[in-house]
Amino acid sequence: MKELAKHGGVPVKQKPFPSWPIYDEREISLITEVVKSQNWWRVTGSKVKEFEEKFAKFQGCSYCLGVTNGTSAIELALSVLGIGKGDEVIVPAMTFISTGLAVINCNAVPILVDIDPDTLCMCSEQFEKAITSKTKAVIPVHMAGHGCHMDEICGIAKKHSIKVIEDAAHGHGGEWKNKRLGSYGDIGIFSFQNGKLMSSGEGGALVTNVKEIYEKAYVIQDVGRPKGDTVYEHVIRGANYRMNEFQAALLLAQMERVDAMNKLRDEHAWYLDRLFEEVQGIKPQSREADATIITHYMYMFYYDKSYFGNISREEFVSYINAEGIPASVCFPVLSNTKFFMENDFNGRCVNYKKENEVDLSNANKAGDNVIWLHHRTLEGDEVDLQDIVMAVKKIQNAFIHR
Repeated sequence: MKELAKHGGVPVKQKPFPSWPIYDEREISLITEVVKSQNWWRVTGSKVKEFEEKFAKFQGCSYCLGVTNGTSAIELALSVLGIGKGDEVIVPAMTFISTGLAVINCNAVPILVDIDPDTLCMCSEQFEKAITSKTKAVIPVHMAGHGCHMDEICGIAKKHSIKVIEDAAHGHGGEWKNKRLGSYGDIGIFSFQNGKLMSSGEGGALVTNVKEIYEKAYVIQDVGRPKGDTVYEHVIRGANYRMNEFQAALLLAQMERVDAMNKLRDEHAWYLDRLFEEVQGIKPQSREADATIITHYMYMFYYDKSYFGNISREEFVSYINAEGIPASVCFPVLSNTKFFMENDFNGRCVNYKKENEVDLSNANKAGDNVIWLHHRTLEGDEVDLQDIVMAVKKIQNAFIHR
């Protein structure tokens, strides 16, 4: 056991992984331009407008609205679609908390459905089974940038007059059947938080092909003021979700790298998949042929402790982190969080009852057993990938032979 870095041994990873976020003179130049312009907000500046036009085109949509963050983007999407008290919104049971939190913040009820055990994306069949007369929307999540079955989901939604909000926070530049993620549904949302594949520290965007949706979203995000208002005419209840010029400047530069970085990560994910074939107890997230571009926001895999001396997933993560590999446990099932368990909804008109849940066995298994690696582990070279597998084997051997 002394050979393990956590117990004083030499870490496997001696050469650091690429850092994140990345930048070069392009970001510096654009930020400097904004600073010197003294137009730091979207109302007087030009960078947000430029970003919105370019990102809409990049994602295959007619319109884009830059906002403060991804969570706000989902809340804004729900508000635009008129979703509120008494409405139900179907979401995958295993996702980041914001997918369900945004629903609650709009006084609607999140209805959790199971995920595919291999791709970790929402099951279309489970979505259809969960539909009731109260269902107003569905939020499929493109987990780690692997596209959901969007043609099936949109077909089901259309049949039942349900709106589709794609959570593409992990899917910048990703595709399902050669069509960009975020462009299938009524609305797509993106996040530009510090770790995202395009980063501005914080930030988000809403994309759509429907002019009316875009126009209503614009008014809501500008505290209810119509475009060009100069007399404080607040025509509807809104909020301040405005993206600023600094965020947009960074994103204009970040967008220029996305396609090349997606290609690199995918090539390295394929290679890492092959390397892990020789390691018992590790099963990577699978890929489907229709997921024509997978962005790999993270590299996800199931961990089977029986092949690692029965050390818990959390213990394994602490050991592999010590070896210099940035890893983390997966998102829990939403209803297993303390927030949901205690109905801590701050007076929202929601009464979530865990006992009424349907079978979420796939989501629970993933939430309890999946580990993910930061996407920067796929952004270096093949030696980096070999180091990952070497670290896993080192831990495995130490506990099997102790």
